[in-house]
Amino acid sequence: MTSVVPLLEGKRIVICAGSGGVGKTTTSAALAMGMAAQGLRVAVVTIDPARRLANALGLAQLGNEPRLVDAARFAPHGVEMRGELWAMMLDAKRTFDEVIERLAPDAATRDEILANRIYQQLSSAVAGSQEFTAIAKLYELDQEGGYDLLVLDTPPSRNALDFLDAPGRLTGFFQGRAIRMFLRPAGFGGKIIGRGTGVVFSLLKRVTGVDLLEDLSVFFRSLSGLIDGFTERAERVGALLEDPATTFLIVTSPQHDPVEEAIYFHRKLEEAGMPFGGMVVNRIHAPTRTNGEVPAELVDELGEALATRVADSAREQAALAERDHAAIDHLEAALSSPPTVRVPELEDDVHDIDGLALVRAHLFGDAKEPQ
Repeated sequence: MTSVVPLLEGKRIVICAGSGGVGKTTTSAALAMGMAAQGLRVAVVTIDPARRLANALGLAQLGNEPRLVDAARFAPHGVEMRGELWAMMLDAKRTFDEVIERLAPDAATRDEILANRIYQQLSSAVAGSQEFTAIAKLYELDQEGGYDLLVLDTPPSRNALDFLDAPGRLTGFFQGRAIRMFLRPAGFGGKIIGRGTGVVFSLLKRVTGVDLLEDLSVFFRSLSGLIDGFTERAERVGALLEDPATTFLIVTSPQHDPVEEAIYFHRKLEEAGMPFGGMVVNRIHAPTRTNGEVPAELVDELGEALATRVADSAREQAALAERDHAAIDHLEAALSSPPTVRVPELEDDVHDIDGLALVRAHLFGDAKEPQ
């Protein structure tokens, strides 16, 4: 396959998943750039704290709301932007707060929860909160209906279930026996807090000035009115992952560990019934034409020492290309020959629009062959 376009036809959401260090953020941005260049209104969402997306797009920073990238930035790099490219970097904590703001029945409840110390810690630390908020942000942008296509750059997939199961695990938290126990009328004044525990809370309050028991009581009391809404939202977010208009693209590189991660993630997608679109394999070494042999006339021109170094480098390149080819064969066999777009190893790291434009050209099948 020479272009990702057939994989994206009819899709509203593209989720780029894979292990770390395989060019996932770059691929997400280049996909979004390419579809925007074709005339669509596209938003790319990253949760990359290294801010590589902002740097590559030539922006000082990205926030928790999509920001329009000036189309004039792309013209000098050979990309005619017929549509619009928007970009944002997810703030998981802020997105979690926004969900609370939407679900709170009134301003007083909203303010009480957001100011609560227990909530402030929980919203940052709940298992899967980053993954859940990434999908929740997609859900919000999708519901607003302002974009033709949304592209999500996900966290590394080493714990694939953290992403795929995030909505379900968050629902389980709010429906679990422990939290239901806290919400009973007896609450913390009943059997849950024993005499010894009460002494600890009292001592903590005297030493630190923090009434942890009161904070817990206020938090769970305030949260009780939001549980049904939160559960419904989590279910809708989960349904978004299974929607036929959503597709997962697995991004990898042709090394052993990323390939095994890709195979594992694909299996989890199948088990969860998620829509799989295809593969993007980055950083593939090209085979050499001479197989490490330097022509005699070039040896005379370079000198024997330099010619030997050139030959060694060519043989190393050939070995890397052979390794990459074998890894891709293994990947395709394990996944029953999925649609696969290949992107070669580039001379430099992608850190600007010029690099993104080059990756876009390879993804969309219009890259020029090297001379």
